Amino acid sequence: MVICFDWATATAMARDAEIKQGLADTDPEGEKLKELKTCRINLVGISGHPQLELSSSHLISVHHVTQDLKGTDGFISKNYFDPGYPMYENIIGVLHDLFFKLLNKVGQCLMRAEDIMDLRGLARCEVQLKTWSQLLEVLAVVKVFSDLFEGAGQFLHSLLLKQRRMLNVLLRRAKRDHKLRWFLKYKDVTDFAARRNLVLMMLPVAKEEDELHEMLIDRSQLLPESFEYIGQVDATKLHGGLFMEFKDEEATGPGVLREWFCLLCKAIFNPDSPLFLPCPHDHRRFFPNPASAVDPLHLEYFNFVGRVIALALMHKVQVGVVFDRVFFLQLAGKSITFEDVCDADPVLYRGCKQILEMDEAFLDSDALGLTFTRDIEMLGSKTTVELCPGGKNITVDSRNREEYVNLMIKHCFVTSISEQIARFAQGFSDFLSNSEDLQFFFNSLDLEDFDRMLGGSNNVISVREWKEHTDYDGYKSRDPQICWFWKIVEGMPEEKRRRLLFFWTSIRYLPVNGFRGLSSRLYIYRCSDSKERLPTSHTCFFSLNLPAYSTKSIMRDRLHLITREHVSCSFGTS
Repeated sequence: MVICFDWATATAMARDAEIKQGLADTDPEGEKLKELKTCRINLVGISGHPQLELSSSHLISVHHVTQDLKGTDGFISKNYFDPGYPMYENIIGVLHDLFFKLLNKVGQCLMRAEDIMDLRGLARCEVQLKTWSQLLEVLAVVKVFSDLFEGAGQFLHSLLLKQRRMLNVLLRRAKRDHKLRWFLKYKDVTDFAARRNLVLMMLPVAKEEDELHEMLIDRSQLLPESFEYIGQVDATKLHGGLFMEFKDEEATGPGVLREWFCLLCKAIFNPDSPLFLPCPHDHRRFFPNPASAVDPLHLEYFNFVGRVIALALMHKVQVGVVFDRVFFLQLAGKSITFEDVCDADPVLYRGCKQILEMDEAFLDSDALGLTFTRDIEMLGSKTTVELCPGGKNITVDSRNREEYVNLMIKHCFVTSISEQIARFAQGFSDFLSNSEDLQFFFNSLDLEDFDRMLGGSNNVISVREWKEHTDYDGYKSRDPQICWFWKIVEGMPEEKRRRLLFFWTSIRYLPVNGFRGLSSRLYIYRCSDSKERLPTSHTCFFSLNLPAYSTKSIMRDRLHLITREHVSCSFGTS
């Protein structure tokens, strides 16, 4: 089936009508008409497989030429459908009809694609997926049309919901294209994998090796030297990616870079560091420390941390750190509510909740002696600040307690950390096309999405899944050494398993979908080294070199040595 609309015919009719009615002054130079005449859309189904052929040069004008036709509500003004505007009546009417034709045809194509995928299986549809992905381009055009007409967006949304399964398959595999960003506004349509792929398109893509920003860092000076390499350079030098090497070590490559990210974030978010505070009941979750000013360089460091987090996302490294809701929401430009602080400060949350639920008569008796002030302790000294002008003279009662709680929450988690968040946002924005994209980036995700992208999985490592995603070279799965190896791993406590995985791959936190989310399978190689030597690894290639130990006891001792905390970091790796 072919849907073809030729603008030349329609606009010629419109031009005739316009000339006859003496309305040439509505488009004196005929520029809109010239642009519209170039537009052509072909939607073709070949051999039962949906395929779209689009000429971008034919489509660039649609949005542009209709901008000044819109009314105050953002849609095309109904005035242009009046008899006095025949050119626009014809052109706009055709646009309106074309919107519904395209919408229906795309829906049919997506349904057909899903049927074929179910019949053949996703793995056998790679060739077709490249063709089907062009349907996303058609939908981008449909989205432009839907923004022109009041109520059209509801029809588009309905289609997206109905076809969300196939759309998510396509969006997860979509190549970098800014025209797909509009899908991020439909969180009820997209799944996590689709949203992740779309938001990462907003960050730069790593270039060839000769364009990487090179770093040579002393492990004993990890944080200050990383600050110099990342925080004190022109951000554009970081857009091509990083090449990382530790001083006096031969290892280089992606494995060393992954290790650096994990070690650096561990140092940045160390509870003893003045920059961030951990949530009391979830030590992986952090928010800016209001007292960070004890470090005179704290604002420069927040800018640096913003860059580090953007780089970790850009390189798709999970670092085991997540943000608290009060931090995440402000990056998204949203307001903080009372309920949002329950993880960051459970004591404050419970205290405010008690005030809100307290008996009116008791609160009005001033038995608590509360005023609109807050006591702050810093470096051993205590100061009192007013939550509003004249706050020390305002008593908290049943009539103003909600205002008191709101002001207290605002001061604790907005006012007191606004500078820190602003500088973090500035550093993160150095990797976006413009600062306005920052809020769009974080608004496009749920907090749980961002947790998965940055923190990775905190679940117990599945040894069964680990085995399923490991291949062997020089060994067979039933060899005694391989059987011993997995028995020993099964008996390890969780922290030792993580150290072994880190020694093997420089990955401490797996993606949320486990080993299936890694870029490669893992490998165990039989090495010809002495049977008394320790295992070694090539973290860049996810490979572990395992000597053919003569007994299970010897193997256990050797694995015990490499899973010690001070050994598992880059010892014997390359």
